[in-house]
Amino acid sequence: MTLKILGILPHSIGGRLTVSSIFDGFILNGHNIKIIDLLKNFNIPQDNFDFIVGYGFSAIKFNKENNLKLKTINYFSDVIETPASGSGYDIYRTDLYEDENYSFYWDRELTEGADYKNLFYMPHFVNENIYKNLNLKKEYDVMFAGRLDTDYRLNSFLTLIKSLPNTKFAWFAIEKHLKNALSRISDSDKKLIKNTYKGFIDNEKDMAEALNKSKIVINFNSQGQSSLNYRTFQTLACQTLLLSDKRKELDLFDNIIPTYNSMDDLSKMVNFWLSHDYSKITDKCRKIIEKKYNSKTCVKNIITKIKEVKSDLF
Repeated sequence: MTLKILGILPHSIGGRLTVSSIFDGFILNGHNIKIIDLLKNFNIPQDNFDFIVGYGFSAIKFNKENNLKLKTINYFSDVIETPASGSGYDIYRTDLYEDENYSFYWDRELTEGADYKNLFYMPHFVNENIYKNLNLKKEYDVMFAGRLDTDYRLNSFLTLIKSLPNTKFAWFAIEKHLKNALSRISDSDKKLIKNTYKGFIDNEKDMAEALNKSKIVINFNSQGQSSLNYRTFQTLACQTLLLSDKRKELDLFDNIIPTYNSMDDLSKMVNFWLSHDYSKITDKCRKIIEKKYNSKTCVKNIITKIKEVKSDLF
């Protein structure tokens, strides 16, 4: 059965990138999708859709505000009970107990401890046709993409830069996050941060290129209990080396991803891997993405989970 999907592209950049891989999965499985971009002018479609799909509470919110009365598919990669899960979390959270809403949670331990109806564990996944090895020239030694919004992240990043003065860093984030970081540090540290800042990325193609131009990507998982963030899967799909903090769900990649315990530890690891071949790690991780964590496979799994609950929908 070919499904008709209404996709909601949210305001947040992280949400837009994540949900784009979900939309791609429906297309790769042969389903029809119409996408509404909340950052642009749009008309409420009059088609008869099977599902409305969104990141966080965006699908439920859009569904109720416009009285569409559609079944929803919701992907969460932030803790549902916190503002990080998106606008309206305090209003629409009770909707996750309703039969017509199907939700997928990126954190294994949080999923096991939740009592929402029709909630399933689904780690992040990417469109492997976009996130892949593009064989581009390496421009950066170390890349970080995301917010330096906590003192831990900001101080850790500064410590790493200072410990590796001859290493070329690249930091990608929204300009307001740059301004926020600069407002919290000394004048001497401001210069270091400004030298690493390379702008912000709001689309998958440019993110894939940036990851391909980097030798190493460092990661700070800040949400959840056991999970891996979206950057993990983007990086590994591009066959770029990821250095990660310790997370239980690194077992998804057979625990072969190098992990650090401290900034001193991370500094030594960066030095080591900049001069050693890491292709065995990146090649194996790419194969795992191709087999398990790509858009086509995971959206097919989403549909299968819904069928198990409500087979008469299909």
